[in-house]
Amino acid sequence: MESYLKKGYLHSAFRLFHITDQTQKTFSFHYHDFDKLLIFLRGDVSYIIEGKSYLLQPYDIVLVRHNEIHKPMIHSTSPYERIVVYISPHFIDSYRTEDYDLGYCFQKSAAEHSGVLRILSPQSNPLPHAITRLEQAFQEEDYATDLYRQVLFLEFMIHLNRAVRHNSLNFLDTTEAHPKIQHIVRYINEHLTNDLSIDEIAGQFYMSRYHMMRTFKEETGFTIGHYITQKRLAMAREQILHRFPITQVCYDCGFKDYSTFSRAYKKAFQESPRETQKRHPVFTAGSPVQEAAGDSDDYNIHLQSPGTASDPAVSDRPEAHPAP
Repeated sequence: MESYLKKGYLHSAFRLFHITDQTQKTFSFHYHDFDKLLIFLRGDVSYIIEGKSYLLQPYDIVLVRHNEIHKPMIHSTSPYERIVVYISPHFIDSYRTEDYDLGYCFQKSAAEHSGVLRILSPQSNPLPHAITRLEQAFQEEDYATDLYRQVLFLEFMIHLNRAVRHNSLNFLDTTEAHPKIQHIVRYINEHLTNDLSIDEIAGQFYMSRYHMMRTFKEETGFTIGHYITQKRLAMAREQILHRFPITQVCYDCGFKDYSTFSRAYKKAFQESPRETQKRHPVFTAGSPVQEAAGDSDDYNIHLQSPGTASDPAVSDRPEAHPAP
């Protein structure tokens, strides 16, 4: 049975990394409690988000919302260079008024069912320049450094949302994804609180259960049952962090009994639901997202291969490298 290992640190409202992998790496499916924005600079890379695969070009912007399952696929030994920004959803929420909403780009991404934006004219677009200035600010220490970084990050987010609103960026579609499986993924995410069975889903999409199960595994990398469980657990964790009653969360997120929910939760996050509430602060606007420690490749929650045991020592050791 595949399981998730809880990893990673995000102690501030946002964090930026500039990463270049000189060797070809293999990354696991994973998800985050925080939103992620990735600027692709070079390499031979496809990015898979919720079963959809995008072949990236330089200056493509990848938007991954919290709890979306994703990973990069590295196709050759070409260096993989990118800028990655982790963003607390509650930081974004604190910049939402009647006049503006810095989370609009993520909302538009969800509405377009696309996780990748392509800059039409990088030379004339202010976005690459804004991200370069932000990156430089993270390489120096001076008076009011943290405030300056936040100002530059807000400037970048304003430019990004303006570009989305003015349609000067393209939301990419992909021809690689199986169209019916994409509809199934969407259906599952829209009905996580309902009673979802393999037979019910197969009936909805006029597929045999065995063909659907096999195709879903081929397209997404995991079984339908495990996908449903992990998405429900991610939703439950978010509600627990918002201090909803744990028993209510269990049933509201589609679990039929508390003991099954508790065991699955502890296996996924290395702590019980009650320990989550005790160890983590109440989420408020602007609050940082905090994860446990990562390994040498990323700050994330990994989908482990069957038979892979988690190492408790790893989960207590902070590392210096972010997610892919």
